[in-house]
Amino acid sequence: MDSLTELFCDVDDFCQVYVPIWQKQMLSEGEIQRQRERRLSMSEIMTILIHFHQSHYRNFKAYYTGYVMERLRKEFPGLVSYNRFVEFIPSILLALSVYLRTSCLGTCTGISFMDSTALVVCKNPRIHSHKVFTGLAERGKTSTGWFFGFKLHLVFNDRGELLNLMLTPGNVDDRKPVPRMVRKLFGKLFADKGYISKSLHEELLRTFNVQLVTGIRSNMKNMLMPLMDKILLRKRAIVETIIDQLKNISQVEHSRHRSPTNFLVNLICGLIAYCRQPKKPSLKLGTLPALVA
Repeated sequence: MDSLTELFCDVDDFCQVYVPIWQKQMLSEGEIQRQRERRLSMSEIMTILIHFHQSHYRNFKAYYTGYVMERLRKEFPGLVSYNRFVEFIPSILLALSVYLRTSCLGTCTGISFMDSTALVVCKNPRIHSHKVFTGLAERGKTSTGWFFGFKLHLVFNDRGELLNLMLTPGNVDDRKPVPRMVRKLFGKLFADKGYISKSLHEELLRTFNVQLVTGIRSNMKNMLMPLMDKILLRKRAIVETIIDQLKNISQVEHSRHRSPTNFLVNLICGLIAYCRQPKKPSLKLGTLPALVA
């Protein structure tokens, strides 16, 4: 079974459960009066959007017109024009979000890593004239400088599996979303120096039984730390590898969005594409006990 067929089967199994529940809820709330049949099913639309992030194309229009319509006619016999397909995209946002949350996230192993990355939606010289994300995106600052956009907060396990995520404006402190993101975690959470906070450390330990492990700043007193924690803290660079793959392979970031909805669809599809990678960055912790000994 090729990767496209496998992706479609998994998405279609999800839609078989999701669509009836969604339609029943929408009808009961009076949100929709009737459902018009489309030439493309919800599972087909989702498959095409996710597969774009698994391909080597950088532009969705080129991917759809040059690859899908030319080579995938047999797989998707009900293909519509590019403009018509773009009209379908906003209606898939909720289904993609549920699919990511229910079918793509990994399981906590007791060793987790947290970090955030900037999602730039506009080049700095165009900030004053940019209107698509007015009132949503904000200016923020990272180690590489100022940006305009959002922050994507991520939690991974030692196998490179995504455990949780949150999207905030670019000016939000990295420590603010942490309590909401660790509710289903246990064990130790490794993060960089930007997460140093005595109150946060105590809150996580008291409320969620999660130990936050960070490095220390140069102006802080030295402190004793178990050797295993020191080793795992040095291996926190796995997060940088994952973020690099998200941005350069899964393409979760670009500055050409025409609506917030399309931005979210692009982001979620990129995350799903990463979660479905057969090989992810992994620490292979089976070698660590020998290292400690």
